[in-house]
Amino acid sequence: MATNEVKVLGSWPSPFAMRPRIALNLKSLTYEYIEEKLWEGKSELLLQSNPVYKKIPVLIHGYNKPICESLIIVQYIDEAWSSGPSILPSDPCERAVARFWAAYLDDKWFPAVKSIGVAKGEEAKKAAIALVEEGLALMEEAYDKCSKGKGYFGGDEVGYLDIAFGSFLGWLRVTEKFNAMKLLDEGKTPGLVKWADRFCSHAAVKDVMPDTDKLAEFGKFVIAKIRAAGAAAEMH
Repeated sequence: MATNEVKVLGSWPSPFAMRPRIALNLKSLTYEYIEEKLWEGKSELLLQSNPVYKKIPVLIHGYNKPICESLIIVQYIDEAWSSGPSILPSDPCERAVARFWAAYLDDKWFPAVKSIGVAKGEEAKKAAIALVEEGLALMEEAYDKCSKGKGYFGGDEVGYLDIAFGSFLGWLRVTEKFNAMKLLDEGKTPGLVKWADRFCSHAAVKDVMPDTDKLAEFGKFVIAKIRAAGAAAEMH
């Protein structure tokens, strides 16, 4: 497949932008990656391709066929290139369970991770940490059930829920680094600890997983901007 047939608009710190790239790598597809420097402004191509949300990632397949929203893109890749390894489970119930946990991670768990960094006061931070730890305990149980004793949520190979959860590991490590704590803990979540190592070293993942130190520097920049905006709002 020619490179110009598939394009991905993304931004290197974004866990959501990682997802379509991992899915394309799993399918052994060639694609053009276009880096969006969102902190400098949004490109005309992004605004044209995703006029509703104006967000990355966007997958452009062929002439002017943009697909938006990271998990929708992953599902599209799985269906559009069905000859490669399957990303979503073939069983309808297992597919529904994978989608359920992916939605939980996006809607509830990752917002709790983000809130740790910008929490005002120790009580708010403790509450956010408790939510994250509660979520990790739930995901440990889900991993045990979904993996059926194999290496990934998807079984023998990286699947839909692996991509959905694994894309957040970089920011989870940054959160651990900023707060001098272990959230993924061998004593509490032994299955996830081993899974995380396997996932990050997978051939489809390792080249798109951002370096923790580089991500931490970007995190400091983001937190400073959020706090400055909050301080400015309080002055009005």
